[in-house]
Amino acid sequence: MKMIRAIIRPERIEHTVDDLDEAGFVALTKIDVIGRGKQKGIHQDNISYDELPKRLIMLVVEDESVDQAIDVITESAFTGNFGDGKIFVSPVEKTYTVRTRSEGI
Repeated sequence: MKMIRAIIRPERIEHTVDDLDEAGFVALTKIDVIGRGKQKGIHQDNISYDELPKRLIMLVVEDESVDQAIDVITESAFTGNFGDGKIFVSPVEKTYTVRTRSEGI
């Protein structure tokens, strides 16, 4: 299993979540976050925005579904501009359901 964390533009969140749902990735978590990338924010004329609002989507998928989930996210979140986001993939050793105390997804 893998944990996918995608940081994307706030205005693309609902479109991305809907597309993930249609592709069969229904279980996820959305979080409001603030940060900056390599560009250190946005700089226009004499105004600088060092940190920008973004949205974080977290989902756990089976290993064989990682590429499909990433494809859905990159297609849905894409605008072609700086700040479209970043995706991180990391291994998940175990999962547990709190209510039933059972192991596994």
